[in-house]
Amino acid sequence: MPILWEVKAGVGIACIDRPERRNALNAGLCGDLLARLQEHPDLGAVVIGGTGDRAFCAGADLGRRAADTEPGGLEHGGGDTFRPAFEELLDAIVEYPAPVIAAVNGAALGAGMQLAVASDLRVVAPGARFGLPAGRLGVVISAANVRRLVLTVGQPTARDVLLTACTLDIDEAERVGLVQRRAVDAVAGATELAEEVAQLAPLSVRGHKHALNVVAATSRIPAVEVEELGRRESEAFASRDLQEGLAAFAEKRPPTFEGR
Repeated sequence: MPILWEVKAGVGIACIDRPERRNALNAGLCGDLLARLQEHPDLGAVVIGGTGDRAFCAGADLGRRAADTEPGGLEHGGGDTFRPAFEELLDAIVEYPAPVIAAVNGAALGAGMQLAVASDLRVVAPGARFGLPAGRLGVVISAANVRRLVLTVGQPTARDVLLTACTLDIDEAERVGLVQRRAVDAVAGATELAEEVAQLAPLSVRGHKHALNVVAATSRIPAVEVEELGRRESEAFASRDLQEGLAAFAEKRPPTFEGR
């Protein structure tokens, strides 16, 4: 099964099980994980991790993304199967009543970093790294995910990560607030933390998570700007640059972008 799932001691543990693809996500996997959260709304905490030690999640499945863009993305009749399912999953993680803890063994890149940022807490192994290489592919990150990133790491780091496509090692990630705990094995460490959280007073923990979400909501992006950012996101998905970025990634060469 692509999502390994178990419940023990009031904690749900979900692991993306695609080590051969560095635990890359696709729409189906997002739907599977979303279904687990919806089927178990009363857990004391949830852990999300990935199998192996190379990657928590190295992003969206670029092979599927490349197929979605043919022959030119939304503009030419293609469809983005990943983004709608991914955004629905992240919203469910944010809105899940109990804390969701990301267990980051290895790389958390692209969609993987967005998944970690949407979680309430992050337990991180020594070799982990975080990055949003959207600029190397020709992707525009959604308004909701840009907002979550800024709320988590602040404007300066968000600008660095998004505008330069840099990668943060564990020390840099801890400095900017991405790391709450370190563990040799992130899944084991996150599970231990989740079990401790699950023993706390549920009304307190759920009440505090709701309050934190209410406070975060005070920085909502105006609807007109959400619409404009959505237009830019769709424009990028339909662009020749995205096809070039995906092709360059597959061919292991530098991309040549034209801005169209």
